[in-house]
Amino acid sequence: MADFCDLLVFTDLDGTLIDHDTYDFSPAFPALSALKNMSAGLVLASSKTAPEISDLRQKLGVEEWPAIVENGAGLLTPFVQQSPDASQYETVRRVLESLPKDLRSLFLGFGDLSVAQVAQLTGLSHAGAARAKERSFSEPGQWSGTAEQRDAFLAALAQQGVTAQQGGRFLTLSLGTNKVDQMRNLIETYRPRHTIALGDAPNDIAMLEFADLGIVVANPAREPLAPLETENTGGIIRTKKPGPTGWNLAVLEAIDRLART
Repeated sequence: MADFCDLLVFTDLDGTLIDHDTYDFSPAFPALSALKNMSAGLVLASSKTAPEISDLRQKLGVEEWPAIVENGAGLLTPFVQQSPDASQYETVRRVLESLPKDLRSLFLGFGDLSVAQVAQLTGLSHAGAARAKERSFSEPGQWSGTAEQRDAFLAALAQQGVTAQQGGRFLTLSLGTNKVDQMRNLIETYRPRHTIALGDAPNDIAMLEFADLGIVVANPAREPLAPLETENTGGIIRTKKPGPTGWNLAVLEAIDRLART
């Protein structure tokens, strides 16, 4: 694989390229095909694990491109299916278990759940839920406390080097690396002329703002993102259609725009 491409696209998955409820991405096929035909790079960037993203990367036909896994806590290299070890995840879990019980009890992580419970919580199949539990870097979970308790929870984690990112579904704990950190490294590696980023959640904002063009994909299942800094200058746009339908239309329009420059 050459270390240069004309266009590099970074995309979130759930609620963006993949439908929030059905996990379908077929409405995005025309844009995916157009990217393939122009040899553009497509980097999946999600809270999903390496096994989950490896499976999706194969289905999308983009195995030759790296993928950002577990909210940027790790990077999956081309054609590799699994992260090397789970030491970072084990560290996050140890820190989590060391918290005061009144705070710890308010966070329900994937490590606290069985495969069947993860499947029920996410809507994934049993096999998909099993892949979602094969974590190497980060711990997603649901927060059930107040905003004040959440602040205390995050402060206690931060004292031990664990940070949190709010995604479309879950609060995810990790040792700090995020999507835009990995994005910067990949841009240095592939040196694209143009970059596009697509997402729908707070943990996508830095990635959207760092790209030449950021695309906020509508997601009726969550509160829309507040206005972002470069929206008034056209550096960030929003889709009207949700999920993969909006993703498809926005990417095709962006490709057409680039062709005219």
